[in-house]
Amino acid sequence: MNRPTLIILAGVLLAGAAAFYLWERQGAQPPPAPAASKSEPPAPSVTTRPEAPPVRYPVENLPAEAPPQTALPPLARSDEPVRLALVDWLGKDKVASFLQLDDVVRHTVATVDNLGRAHAAPRLWPVNPAPGRFGVVQRGDALVVSPGNAERYAAFVAFVEGVDTGRAVSLYKRWYPWFQQAYEELGYPGRYFNDRAVEVLDQLIAAPVPAGPVELKLTEVKGPIPSTTPWLRYEFADPSLEALSAGQKMMIRLGPDQQQRMKLKLVELRSKLTATTAAR
Repeated sequence: MNRPTLIILAGVLLAGAAAFYLWERQGAQPPPAPAASKSEPPAPSVTTRPEAPPVRYPVENLPAEAPPQTALPPLARSDEPVRLALVDWLGKDKVASFLQLDDVVRHTVATVDNLGRAHAAPRLWPVNPAPGRFGVVQRGDALVVSPGNAERYAAFVAFVEGVDTGRAVSLYKRWYPWFQQAYEELGYPGRYFNDRAVEVLDQLIAAPVPAGPVELKLTEVKGPIPSTTPWLRYEFADPSLEALSAGQKMMIRLGPDQQQRMKLKLVELRSKLTATTAAR
């Protein structure tokens, strides 16, 4: 897959456009506007803004497995409490092996959002990349993903399977104000991060499982300077696979067996992120 070392992070531009339509008929003029009353001032012009979509999965309704703690520090000082909590829970070795904790909340939010889009910049991942290089083999005239490539992700899949999903969601709920602030700072004011997280989970769970070896092709590189790192220039030969989101492509790279194991965990996570407490 295409994972260049230099990533250009495109900013998300949210813009609204208003269209004004002039009523007219063939050979006729629009009716004149009524004269404003002298006793009443004209009504002020009102510019309407699109309303934010309703929240579908409010985090405050999630069951809590631990009593709420004191107020959170500012997002800018979130790294240390997150690191201490994860080391205490998962152990120092696992945290060091699998996680990147620099600006971890913002990077997690950006990566979750990007997994549902065309590109997810590795420099923003809150996890360490898989070791080694992406493996390919030649089969006749075709390049396909190496059968042994999935082993690069085996340790991470096992790590994810061992995570207590309930405890993870409990921490997520406690830290949610940070995630929401980071999501709004990313360019989504009025949008709800947990809704986006569930939307991306649905994409990952729906990732296709190819029936056979996945065929690849080299990405066309335009320009006067040839690439010296061809292992970074593969893409899916099947246009329907290449059109998938970044997260769905990652699911395919896991291989069928590990993809199924990961999906079971993602289904469990989705269930807990959309659960609600009993009505009070």
